Amino acid sequence: MNKQQYGVLINGAGWVATQHVQAFMNNPNARIVAISSLHLSDAQRLADQYQLKDVACYDTLDKALKHEGVDIVSVCTPQHIHCENVLAAASAGKHIAIEKPVANSLEELYAMRDAVRQAGVKTVVSFVLRWNPLFASIKRLIADGALGDIYMVETDYQSYNGAWWGAWEQGRKIDTGYSAMAVAGCHAIDALRWFAASGETEAADPVEVFAYAGGQRKGKTHQYNPITNTWQDYAPMEYDGLEVALVRFANGALGKVSVNFECIHPYSFPVEIFGDRGSIKNNRLWSHTLPEQKDWVEIPGLCPDSSDVSHHPFQGQMDHFIECLQANVESHCNLGDAVKTHEVVFAVQQCYKTNRPVQLPLNP
Repeated sequence: MNKQQYGVLINGAGWVATQHVQAFMNNPNARIVAISSLHLSDAQRLADQYQLKDVACYDTLDKALKHEGVDIVSVCTPQHIHCENVLAAASAGKHIAIEKPVANSLEELYAMRDAVRQAGVKTVVSFVLRWNPLFASIKRLIADGALGDIYMVETDYQSYNGAWWGAWEQGRKIDTGYSAMAVAGCHAIDALRWFAASGETEAADPVEVFAYAGGQRKGKTHQYNPITNTWQDYAPMEYDGLEVALVRFANGALGKVSVNFECIHPYSFPVEIFGDRGSIKNNRLWSHTLPEQKDWVEIPGLCPDSSDVSHHPFQGQMDHFIECLQANVESHCNLGDAVKTHEVVFAVQQCYKTNRPVQLPLNP
């Protein structure tokens, strides 16, 4: 579908939906035509917030999918209902932007992948850090050979997730949030894959995973608020707050990734990349391309140092998706690629049960 302008349906009216709305509003080749939410008042509130006068509001996705002119569905609902939303959108022949994590089980993950393939629609998954300015600069340096051959990558998602986050009531539960690695650590897994591959639009394929879970917070009600630097009592987290995994990639690189929902400090996303000709530590570079180098060189670009969705580069993601639709090509961050990131999430859980390395792909 190569069109002058693509009609967008925003499905879900929560925190992250505001960023999808802004990104599509700012793209001249997209137009928001409908918003759907479980509560009609929430859909209308989102439309009013952005003064969207000619937008239809619905209280079910099924009704909204019948709205004339919908080409793209932006799935901004809680993660435990992503699968049913994606299956419905694919069945209706719509292209889909999917919030992460995309699924809470392998069965859901593969059902979505198969439905999208069968429908022949295009997708993009919101691993938005691929469009972070610093990450984009790092990826170009890797592709240009500034680090030589990458042999080791470390990424960590560190944020004391809790009641300060609007979706925490669902996110803290196993049946709706699944795990810390699923809720937010998947960002770190995707970054690990992204930096372990040499191509500028390539992510490495994981082939083996081993992991440990730990921490002190699971089941406890007293929790920290990193926004206010205070403590409060709230319903407990049902899963382990610390997960650490080792990943071996098909290209020979090794990776270490962790998610830490127990750290008593502000949000942080540390990155370390080691090649045989140079290294990167967060926004600092040491490279064979700088033979007179006496100290680390700072890489310019906005660091991923906030958990606020308004800080995240959704504009780059959605502009990229529109460009893919116009060119009739798949995104490098499509659902098929995101399956590889999510398989690490589920392989980690298998490790806890077997205490043995897990081979990937889980479903060849």
